[in-house]
Amino acid sequence: MKYLKFPILFSTLLILLSNCNTSYEEPRISLEGYEVESGFELAVIASEPHLKAPVAIDFDDQGRIWVAQMPGYMNDMQGSDETKPNGSIDILEDLDKDGVVDHVKTFLDSLVMPRALAHVYGGLLYSEPPFLYFTEIKDDKPVNRVVVDSIYAVEGNPEHQPNGLMMNTDNWIYNAKSNFRYRRVNGVWKKEATTFRGQWGISHDNFGRLYFNDNSRQLLGDHVLPNVLVRNKYFTPQQGVNRMLTTDQRVYPVHATTVNRGYAKGVLNQDSILVKATAACAPLVYRGGAFPQKYDENVFVCIPEGNLIKRNLLTFTGDSTIAKQAYEGKEFLTSTDEGFRPVNLNNGPDGSMYITDMHRGMIGHHAYLSPYLKKKVEVNKLDTLVNFGRILQVRNVNQGHEPVRDFKKLGSTQLVALLKDKNGWVRDRAQQSLVYQQQKESVDELKNLVGDAQNPLAQLHALYALEGLGALSYDFLSEVARGGTANLTAHALILIEPFFNKADIDKSEALVTELLAKNDVTVDLYLSSVIGSLVSLDKERFMPVMVELSSKYAEKPIFAEALASGVQGDEGAVSDALKSKNERLSKALVLSEEKRKEDKVNPIFARKSLIEDTRTSGAKMFYEICASCHGVNGQGIEGLAPPLMGSEHVADTERLGLIILHGLEGPITVKGERYDLNLAMPGLIRNEDISNKDIADIISYVTNAFSDEPKRLSIDKIEELRNTKPESGAEYTEQELLDFSKK
Repeated sequence: MKYLKFPILFSTLLILLSNCNTSYEEPRISLEGYEVESGFELAVIASEPHLKAPVAIDFDDQGRIWVAQMPGYMNDMQGSDETKPNGSIDILEDLDKDGVVDHVKTFLDSLVMPRALAHVYGGLLYSEPPFLYFTEIKDDKPVNRVVVDSIYAVEGNPEHQPNGLMMNTDNWIYNAKSNFRYRRVNGVWKKEATTFRGQWGISHDNFGRLYFNDNSRQLLGDHVLPNVLVRNKYFTPQQGVNRMLTTDQRVYPVHATTVNRGYAKGVLNQDSILVKATAACAPLVYRGGAFPQKYDENVFVCIPEGNLIKRNLLTFTGDSTIAKQAYEGKEFLTSTDEGFRPVNLNNGPDGSMYITDMHRGMIGHHAYLSPYLKKKVEVNKLDTLVNFGRILQVRNVNQGHEPVRDFKKLGSTQLVALLKDKNGWVRDRAQQSLVYQQQKESVDELKNLVGDAQNPLAQLHALYALEGLGALSYDFLSEVARGGTANLTAHALILIEPFFNKADIDKSEALVTELLAKNDVTVDLYLSSVIGSLVSLDKERFMPVMVELSSKYAEKPIFAEALASGVQGDEGAVSDALKSKNERLSKALVLSEEKRKEDKVNPIFARKSLIEDTRTSGAKMFYEICASCHGVNGQGIEGLAPPLMGSEHVADTERLGLIILHGLEGPITVKGERYDLNLAMPGLIRNEDISNKDIADIISYVTNAFSDEPKRLSIDKIEELRNTKPESGAEYTEQELLDFSKK
């Protein structure tokens, strides 16, 4: 698009267009070069000047869009504004009701890189590192703010810190790049360990399974419901969680794109077109109910480096989920606009899919930029594309206009009815409203809805509304498990486990017998996950059931994990009983028992917060310690220090480690040019505050930023280099370094 090349001309045109409307500021953005799948239409509903670097949105109870903006992120190749308090959370309004945002109301400003938000419990949950906050809302202003988690995320690189804040059907709030989940009960916030998932963005399907991804794997997910496989703290599942759902990472951009490792073999084809995903993020399970039926529970994935959005089809087998790209050779949405940076997707109150387009030239953090990308960015002037931002809407061309509901004005009967709505966003919000408002008068209606087999999705929402209202019981859940579909039975089994007790052991035995008779893989999987609790109550009755399940599914590793997760003590005895039936399960239980004795828990229970990634940490130290002499871009400074960019001394990591630790004196040759600065570079070995890990982080950053091959050194190797002294006992000379490299 022309305005990418001529930002001044575009800005002038934007002002003129804005001034033409005396009542509402509605800039008109061209979508030339954007192509969406046939049968759909694409519209810009919000843009600059109302937006600058939006990264996440959510809808409030009135259907308005709230947006978190990070204008301080990557304004230049050094990320100079990263710590400036210029971020905000804003409310977008369409006062003239024409479908385009014309007013912005700031809810919170002076924030440092806010990266996630969610409307829950009648207020706003949001992240401004290192804190996770919750604030109530009064007249569109924050009141009574509290800290939910003081160590939610370390400051710095948002690519590698928790984000997402998505409430699932089970009433828990989940995150990407995190091993914690949150919920509020009776006004008290709870934080609980969960499986570590993904990098940027998270979504859930109608059943409640979670989906996520990372840069190079466009779709990951759990085969089972959250926390089913991590109830035994001394057992770490591998097969049922955090799985790659498709091996197909191909992408199909419609033009040559600028990517970080474009020089590496296989990243680009002969036409400089990206071959596989390198910065995939923000998967969305479409649950809006307004697209044709074949799009229900398809997973759309953002590929911002390729300026496109991908579509995946899901197949559910009962004990696994399989994904397949919807097309070969094309994508759901593509653009030739290199500013198009989709970084988040949302289901909307109207059934549309909403795209948060950061619309920024550089979306990779400065700590990760390769020399190749820096050159490309400079040539293509992508670093000048900084004051933009869009929210796009994808609609079915035959989609009707849904009325905007104000959930705060709905009574309990109306909310219960909305649990049957075709739109998953509406169902989710109705369930959340019932729980938050503690609509106890709705219990009977909810129980009736749980029994309504004509509305299987509503049954699940009603069941968890009852859970959130504290209205479940053993007898009710037992009845649901007996009479429900396989999916409903699975949820009933998860919810009934805390109610197991010796007084109801006869009822439990009868229930298990009936469920086994269904001979259904989904029912058997979730029965396997809870049978360990019953074995602990009565081994004589329920150990044969565990043996039967382990034998029946001996060739399915996920069943071994389900069974092992439910055994929480005396694993050795259970292992002995199962050895001849399921060797995989037996070994898992033996290992679990060994870890219990050593008190070595699954890492998710030991990790208190996510630490800063190595390259970001190294970048901070480089700018603080090294950049004053070597330059922020590693270009060197005349009279002070030689360049690092492309230096052979950077390419040799052990040599680099010796220089950083012990320093360098005398002349040095870099890329054939001799530098005789008559200065000695001091080593960091004399600084007791700088650890071996700090040195490793600096090396990690420097080799990434100033060479074409990122490398690392182990802590042990750095300790070895620390003790490898030069002859003088002070700094190394170039010749000594060269001699060391020959060894």
